[in-house]
Amino acid sequence: MASHNFPILQTEKFVLRQFVESDLSAIFKGLSDPEVIQYYGISFKTLEETKEQLQFFADLEANETGIWWAICSLDNQTFYGGGGFNNRSKEHKKAEIGFWLLKDFWGQGIMTEILPLLCQYGFDHLDLHRIEGFVETENFKCKKAMQKLAFNHEGTMKDCEIKDGKFISIDIYALLKNDGVQ
Repeated sequence: MASHNFPILQTEKFVLRQFVESDLSAIFKGLSDPEVIQYYGISFKTLEETKEQLQFFADLEANETGIWWAICSLDNQTFYGGGGFNNRSKEHKKAEIGFWLLKDFWGQGIMTEILPLLCQYGFDHLDLHRIEGFVETENFKCKKAMQKLAFNHEGTMKDCEIKDGKFISIDIYALLKNDGVQ
């Protein structure tokens, strides 16, 4: 499953590497936690179901429609979450950014350190001109992070999706290559 040319990214505190089979239980821990998935598009009820997520990551890479990294400590002993791009359009030079963290690591500035690195990678290596973030209107923490990282709020799609039997609205954020990464 692991490809040899997968880009490994690093900050002062974190390494971003390819997801591997041994990450399955950590992915399940995150994507089955009601608080973590409250504003996330998917959730899993079993470890077996979670294998779909590993396949999703592999398919993004194989189809060149995105790339997601596992966010880990420098010594690779602690798994924090995941982040990356999906819905990449080569034609329009854009992709959607996404991320999630295990609850234990919320509020520690991890995304503030990781997101600029992801954006820079997207602009420099994926030939992106535009990085989009679609954030549920009620997800105030994520919206705050997007603004802190100089993503521009472009508008709100009101009642555009149904989740748990109720309409939800989605705020659209974008960072353009010319905006410069903070």
